[in-house]
Amino acid sequence: MGDLFEAGATWLAGQLKQHASQEVTYSRGGDSVVLRATAGPQPLRLTGQYGAVTVEWSNTDWVIPAADLVIGGQQVTPQPGDTIRRVMGGVVYVFEVLAPRGEPVWRHSDAHRAMIRVHTKQVGVE
Repeated sequence: MGDLFEAGATWLAGQLKQHASQEVTYSRGGDSVVLRATAGPQPLRLTGQYGAVTVEWSNTDWVIPAADLVIGGQQVTPQPGDTIRRVMGGVVYVFEVLAPRGEPVWRHSDAHRAMIRVHTKQVGVE
């Protein structure tokens, strides 16, 4: 019998992709791939000293099946400067892969590395 947790993680990744995702275009340089990703807000980080509050970060994380992130025939991991484009209401929203100070731009979302969470910031509309 295989690892039940791994089977469960694989099943959950499939359910997330099928029922809670939207089509996006992931690009690196001149190459891109159309895939399904789940958008979610990234935790807002606030810092303050003596009552002052500064917003450090607030934007969108994307959960992507790791196996779907294939560019130029190679499975890749996100890099700073990559972009994700999502169409909503006829408008293309552009998100750049980058992360808050001191954090990596992506991480695995499960113990079996089926899903990755990519940190992005909206940088424009087209």
